[in-house]
Amino acid sequence: MKNWNFKLKKPPKEVIEKLTSKLNSIGGFSFKTKNTNTFSFRKRILYPWYYAFQNWTVVNGEFIENNVENITEVKISFKQHFLIKLIIVTHLILGLGLVLGLFLATDNQSLTYILGGLVIAFGIIIWITATRKFNNDSKKYKVLITKTLGV
Repeated sequence: MKNWNFKLKKPPKEVIEKLTSKLNSIGGFSFKTKNTNTFSFRKRILYPWYYAFQNWTVVNGEFIENNVENITEVKISFKQHFLIKLIIVTHLILGLGLVLGLFLATDNQSLTYILGGLVIAFGIIIWITATRKFNNDSKKYKVLITKTLGV
C-alpha cells in the first residue's frame, strides 16, 4: 500500500465533481463515493479475462476539510486488489506444498521436484509482475489526479 497526501484550496464537493467528470469522460473507471468526504475508484473490467490485466490497483481517497484556512487535505492510498494477492499466495503455498508432499511421498524423483519448483517460480514471477504493475499504475493514477485537480 502506498499513501499520498496533499492540500488543495477547494472544497471537497468541487474536488469530487472534478474527479467524477474527468473519470467519466475518460471511461472505463468505476468511481464510488461513500459519503461527501471519501471516494474510491479502479479500472472497470468488461470481461473476466481482463481481470488479470486491468483491475490490479484500487485507489481510496479521503478529504479532511479545514474551514478556518479554507484548505482541504486529501489523503489517497493505493492498494493492490485482494484477488491478486490471493493468486500470488496460492501459487507460493501450492508450490511449497507440492515440493514437501513429493519429498515425503516419493523416492526423490527429480522430475517431481522440478514440477514443484516451476510452480513456485511461477508464483514468484507473478509477484514481481504484480509489484511492477502496481508501481506503474500508482504513477499513472498520480499523474491523472494531479492533472485533474491541478495539484
